[in-house]
Amino acid sequence: MSDKKDHKDHGSEAAWIRELAGILEETGLTEIEIEKDNTRLRVSRQGGVAAFAAPAAAPVAAAAAPVPAAPAASHPGTVKSPMVGTAYLSPSPGADPFVREGTQVTEGQTLMIVEAMKTMNPIAAPRSGKVTNIMVSDAQPVEFDEPLLIIE
Repeated sequence: MSDKKDHKDHGSEAAWIRELAGILEETGLTEIEIEKDNTRLRVSRQGGVAAFAAPAAAPVAAAAAPVPAAPAASHPGTVKSPMVGTAYLSPSPGADPFVREGTQVTEGQTLMIVEAMKTMNPIAAPRSGKVTNIMVSDAQPVEFDEPLLIIE
């Protein structure tokens, strides 16, 4: 009986992997990782290997993932991407950017847009301050939790 359950789970895993691989192809990203029902799945183009494992009791697996920009990621004013998508620094092609380095912003002000699955998602300033470092370029693919900019 457990063999049937295991076979069924592997079928849903394969469908999940195919869906994520399609998102990688569609967005041009190199890696995507999600967690659902106590299961974490990472699909990567780099190694062509999909990792599928139940998370440990403590969030040790998350600590094992490489952090792209450690100093920026740990900075208290870092604004991170809430999703996988494409970052746009201006409201439309050729328009002035929402912000530049040195721009004073107020809490709630739009900093940039992250497009995910054909939906434009404004990224709002979590607090007021000065934009000191923009770490992405226009139309750059971004990963979940990737540092976008720093507000001091």
